[in-house]
Amino acid sequence: MIPEKTALLLIEYQNDFVSEGGAQHDAVKAVMADTDMLAHSRAVVERARAQGVTVMHAPITFAEGYLEIPSDPYGILAGIKQANAFRKDSWGAAIADAMAPVDGDIVIEGKRGLDCFASTNIDFILRQRGITDLAIAGFLTNCCVESTMRSAYERGFRVVTLTDCTATLSPEEQHAAVTKNFPMFSKPMTHDQFLADLETSA
Repeated sequence: MIPEKTALLLIEYQNDFVSEGGAQHDAVKAVMADTDMLAHSRAVVERARAQGVTVMHAPITFAEGYLEIPSDPYGILAGIKQANAFRKDSWGAAIADAMAPVDGDIVIEGKRGLDCFASTNIDFILRQRGITDLAIAGFLTNCCVESTMRSAYERGFRVVTLTDCTATLSPEEQHAAVTKNFPMFSKPMTHDQFLADLETSA
């Protein structure tokens, strides 16, 4: 991987997931602890920036009343609405301080569903910047990370999933996604493996 042609995509590192008191934090904190995903994510983003990798943040937000989704949602979107999570301009929707963007990072706007490519201009940004390799981290492993991984794979990007920089609702779901699904549509790597690959290429 050539750092200048690589992007690191950080999905939904928002207070509602990351921080104590967040609407969905209790649901993911056990797997966060199992993978030590927040510490690994901080390490990978700092070293990737230093190598010249494009760092991208993809938060999800909804207007008050969740007008962007059906009035009778089901599945994961029903859970978000029921938890009153990721409301635009709320503390819960803000990117957590530990993963806050810095100058030079790109914040992707318009994510309203699971796949980062579906309702944003991320594909345009990646291609305008000449990005060929996309490394993905964040929440939820088997939901937004996996949906985005599949879309990136279909679009011809070389996709890396950072296995120890992801978390979801249970260890069983985490294990199944990382061991069974990720290898079909990406090159699963730990953050250390990804950084070693970057530094070798550099």
